[in-house]
Amino acid sequence: MNAPKRRSSDRPTIAVVDIFCGAGGLTHGLIQEDLNVVAGLDSDGSCRYAYEHNNRGAKFIHQDIESVDAQDISSLYPNGALKVLVGCAPCQPFSSYTKKQRPPGEKWKLLASFADLIEAVDPAIVSMENVVELENFNHGTIYGGFVARLEKLGHQVTSYHVYCPDYGVPQHRRRLVLFASKRGAISLVQPTHTKARYKTVKDAIRHLPPVNAGSVDSIDPCHRARALDDVNMRRIRQSRPGGSWEDWDAELRSKCHVKASGGTFRSVYGRMTWNEPAPTITTQSHAYGTGRFGHPEQDRALTLREAAILQTFPPHYEFVGPDDKWSLKTVARHIGNAVPPALGQVIARSIKRHLEEYDG
Repeated sequence: MNAPKRRSSDRPTIAVVDIFCGAGGLTHGLIQEDLNVVAGLDSDGSCRYAYEHNNRGAKFIHQDIESVDAQDISSLYPNGALKVLVGCAPCQPFSSYTKKQRPPGEKWKLLASFADLIEAVDPAIVSMENVVELENFNHGTIYGGFVARLEKLGHQVTSYHVYCPDYGVPQHRRRLVLFASKRGAISLVQPTHTKARYKTVKDAIRHLPPVNAGSVDSIDPCHRARALDDVNMRRIRQSRPGGSWEDWDAELRSKCHVKASGGTFRSVYGRMTWNEPAPTITTQSHAYGTGRFGHPEQDRALTLREAAILQTFPPHYEFVGPDDKWSLKTVARHIGNAVPPALGQVIARSIKRHLEEYDG
């Protein structure tokens, strides 16, 4: 049964802490919807500049969730604030790609650490974003145990499979979004886009100036592309949007392509298509040979800025400080690991509507 409604004069202020915050994708989406994010925590200190510079008022805490003191997290919330705790535990252990390539390691245990922190901080509302494969990981015991702990703490848990193009994200990305509230069930807001109106690669990045492989735009330092060697330059010149390695001359095909299993690698070294959403942006979307990350027309992989925009980061979002050195690998990791800010907005709107229904 839902808790009784509050009068508007009794409404507490809302404060949010973002666990596994990375470069601030989720935080930025929440802030765009006027939620007060007071801090984000992440074990990767290289995210600090991007997080704090683009999300003014939110403090970056460089610490591992397994060692953080829950009292320190609780102290971040203003007195009397309604506590919201959000996060995206590293999803690589649960993804279908990881399970094909290598064992999941120990990172899956971070979900249990997230549950421990929720129990200690005692927020009124929790939200988590992850890959949909999490539900079935280890026969469902990991996710099921997480949900059971939230329910034991008095939360009503709801979860949704979100196809991101339905909410204006120009990439074929499917994610699991979980809500938990002590006030009742949180419903996901309705989609904003139909299939006929999905945002495409063209909508997102066609306006950007051309950049050669191995070069950087003179105005935007984030609009930079990784260099290609001679073989990969020949490959991409023979690639067509939406095609595969079968479009190449035989001598350009690698050993994995000519094997019987080569049909499963059709997207590797592929070009994107202008008139469709992009494939899921990963931590390696700057590398031509790691997926369908070739530009639809230019002979190169995506630039960092293009990947960020396809993730729905604003075009002015800065990932590297003015005096810091650029690392394509590091920034690509920040971008690929992020929750798309547009999905963060969906999460924020769902939480706000839930609280409005409760407050009356």
